[in-house]
Amino acid sequence: MKSVYIHIPFCSDICTYCDFCKFYKKDEWIDKYLSILEKEVKEKYKGESIYTIYIGGGTPSVLNLNQLQRLFKIINLFKTDDLQEFTFECNVESITKEKLIFLYKSKVNRLSIGVQTFNDNFLKYLNRHHNYEEVKEKVKMAKEIGFNNINIDLIYAIENQTLEDVENDIDKFLELDIQHISTYSLIIEPNTILYINNVKEIDEDLDYNMYKLICNKLKNNGYNHYEISNFSKKGYESKHNLVYWNNLEYYGFGLSSSGYINNVRYTNTKNLNKYLKKEYVSESHALDKVETIENEFILGLRKINGINKKVFLKKYNININDIEIVQELLNEGKILDNDKYICINPKYVYLSNSILEKFLH
Repeated sequence: MKSVYIHIPFCSDICTYCDFCKFYKKDEWIDKYLSILEKEVKEKYKGESIYTIYIGGGTPSVLNLNQLQRLFKIINLFKTDDLQEFTFECNVESITKEKLIFLYKSKVNRLSIGVQTFNDNFLKYLNRHHNYEEVKEKVKMAKEIGFNNINIDLIYAIENQTLEDVENDIDKFLELDIQHISTYSLIIEPNTILYINNVKEIDEDLDYNMYKLICNKLKNNGYNHYEISNFSKKGYESKHNLVYWNNLEYYGFGLSSSGYINNVRYTNTKNLNKYLKKEYVSESHALDKVETIENEFILGLRKINGINKKVFLKKYNININDIEIVQELLNEGKILDNDKYICINPKYVYLSNSILEKFLH
């Protein structure tokens, strides 16, 4: 079985922190884009049974109902009898009851809502156009329609944000009583509005204290910290994202999407004109065994439980404990071995990037 990611690059506004591939929505562009997306799927998809689907962006929920119907005709090309999870990304202001009913009837069983913060000042700073009352209203609407697996994205470490601000955001998230939260420390990426405005990232110690506060508060309220940035109620871990972290194969369709099929990793072009000419892929690379194992560590150690030793042995015919860098990090106490798994020592999870870099040759 394979998974599918589809990128919808259109937005009604551009957020100040966003470095994803995106364009202001124009119906003419959306129509052309969906035509080419359909061609790409027909050319590349090999008929496998699909395990998970994730529609991301951009802002997929800016599509109007007719455009959504066109998109779902394309999705109907996939074999979905065994589909386990179907996630659709939304922004608060473009969610409508009509769209939610359509998504629910079309097999979508998980919503991911871009909230980022509940603080009005920080929302303005990030160029978001909703408030807490609207979030509550749309989440309630989604629940009433039947959605019982909802994620929200939350950003912290915003310029001038305090620990109290972060705690208030987590409290408001908890009031929503939903199943999943993805929390991201704000990184000032090149070519974003914040970067152009010369905004600097916050003090590292404050960032760490915010991360600790989030972890502790969510854990104390029944959320399982299962990946560096992700927390869920039991049984609501993101199946699609676990495909990435378990180094399994998936299709990427649409502008700028990445895929991993038949041991080849590829990235689609970010250039809309090229994509519309069916010049889909900007780069691709067939992995050798060394690179595949590197990815296994770099992705797998993002999970709090880490890498299953038996699965690793079955995949690569190598005992994970015989790998030199694994022994070295075990000796330093940076990773732990609990017989079934090797994982990053909880004390070092916040510094995980410096540990993961050790696995790169």
